[in-house]
Amino acid sequence: MNDEVLNMSIRKFLKTVGVNSQIEIEKAVREADEAGKLKGGKLPAKMTLVVDDLAINISFDGELDLG
Repeated sequence: MNDEVLNMSIRKFLKTVGVNSQIEIEKAVREADEAGKLKGGKLPAKMTLVVDDLAINISFDGELDLG
């Protein structure tokens, strides 16, 4: 195993996840806001990482502050 190749691959995957997740969240927030479904405050959020071949299935909890 090449640690440098693995590290770069992980970083590329996480960048893709991060960018695409942000786009989807912003789109959903805009749509909900336009529909009058948001009242400000914070939204609970959860991200789940699954890598079947490594038996990884872990969730990360957080919140999105709507200001």
